Amino acid sequence: MNKAPEPARRPGIRAAMFVDFDNVFTGLQALDPAAARRFAEDPRQWADALSDGGAADDSRRFLIRNCYLNPMVYSKYRPYWTRAGFRVIDCPSLTQRGKSSTDINLVLDAMDALSGSVAIEEFFIASADADFTSLIQRFRAADRMTTVIAAGAVAFAYREMADHVVESHDFVAILNGTTAEPINAVASAKLPPGPATAKAKPKTGSPAVAEVLKFVRSASGPVKGALVAHRALSAEPSLKTDWAGLGRFGAWVAQIGKDIEYSPAKGGWVWDAKRFSAEDLPAPAEVQPGVEERVTRVTDVPALSAAQFRQIFTSMEARLREHQLNRNELARQVRDDCVSAGEPVSRNAVNFVLQGLAYADFQLRDDATAAEIAAAWTANVEELCRVALLEFDASEKLAVRRWASGGLLEK
Repeated sequence: MNKAPEPARRPGIRAAMFVDFDNVFTGLQALDPAAARRFAEDPRQWADALSDGGAADDSRRFLIRNCYLNPMVYSKYRPYWTRAGFRVIDCPSLTQRGKSSTDINLVLDAMDALSGSVAIEEFFIASADADFTSLIQRFRAADRMTTVIAAGAVAFAYREMADHVVESHDFVAILNGTTAEPINAVASAKLPPGPATAKAKPKTGSPAVAEVLKFVRSASGPVKGALVAHRALSAEPSLKTDWAGLGRFGAWVAQIGKDIEYSPAKGGWVWDAKRFSAEDLPAPAEVQPGVEERVTRVTDVPALSAAQFRQIFTSMEARLREHQLNRNELARQVRDDCVSAGEPVSRNAVNFVLQGLAYADFQLRDDATAAEIAAAWTANVEELCRVALLEFDASEKLAVRRWASGGLLEK
C-alpha cells in the first residue's frame, strides 16, 4: 500500500497572535486616540504589517488570530475583527470592579496552541499586562519565539522574557502607516546571522554615514549613542523606518567599519577606535551612583541622571505650552529636545515617564510647569519603590526625591 505523501511545508514562520483588546485599546487611547481607532477598526492593516518580514522565509503565517474583548464595552468593534479573520472571544466583566476573564481565556487558548499538533514557531501577545510573564516563560521553555506588542509601560521581567517587544511608539507608527518594516528581523533577533538573516552593510557613501564619521572622529572621546543616532537621522531621515534593514541603530552603526566602534553597554556608546577604546567609557559609578542605582535595578525606572530628568520636565513644559499634543508625538519631541540640549534620552525613557504621570493621575495641561510634572513623576517613583519593598532611611529618601525630580524638588 502506497504511503500518502506528506503535505508540502508552506513558506513563512508559523505564528499565533493573541490580542488583549481592552489592554491595548485603552493604552493606545492615552498615547494617540487616532491610532487607537485604527487599531480597533482596521486590524488587518497592522496584522499584515507585522506578518511581513521582507522575505518569504521571514514572513509570518498567522495560523491563529484571537481577540479577547469585553462585549459590554467594545461590542461595536467586533465586526471589524471578524472580517479581518480574527476569532473574537467575549470576555465580559465578572466582578463589580469590572475584572474580565480575558487573562484566563487567553492563557488557556495559548497553552492549547503550544501543545497542539501544529508546531507554532512564534507567539505574539498583544498586551502590556505583566501577568502574562509566566506564559512567555512557558513559550521560551518550549523553544518558541515570543513577541510582545505593548501600548504602555512594560514591566522589566516581562520585557526581558520576550524575544522582542514592539514598543508603544513603534506600534503607533505601524498603525499610522509610518513604519514600512516594523519588526523585520524579529524571528531571527537572537539567532546568529546566516544566509536567511544576514544584512547588507550601510552604504558608505550615504549622508548618514558621512555625518557619523565626521562627528565621531572629531569628538573628544566616546560619544553617547543617542547623540550619534540623532545626527544620523538628521542627515538621512529615511533611516527611521528600520535602519536600512538592520532593525536598530546599534546594528547599523556597528557595521559602518572605518574604525568606528560601538558598544551597547552603559546606554550605548560610539567611538573612534584609532584614538579611543572601551576602556575610555565612563565607569558605572560615574553614570549611576548610590541609591539611584538601587531604584533602577529593582524597579523599571529608567537609569537617567538628575540632569536628564530635569531636561525631560523642562522640555515637556515648553512643548505643552506650544500646542496640544498626543502622548506619542510629545514623547518624540521631548526626546529630540533632550538630544539637542546635550542630555540625550531614549524615547522609551520618555514614554516611561509619561506612563508614570498617567499612573499618578497627572493631566498634561498646557499650563503645567516643570516643577509640577517633576512632583507627579517623583510621587510615581516613590510608589514604585514602596511596591518593590525598597527601604530607605531619611537621607536616602531625600536623595531619591532630588534625583527623580531632577533637583526641582528639594524637600
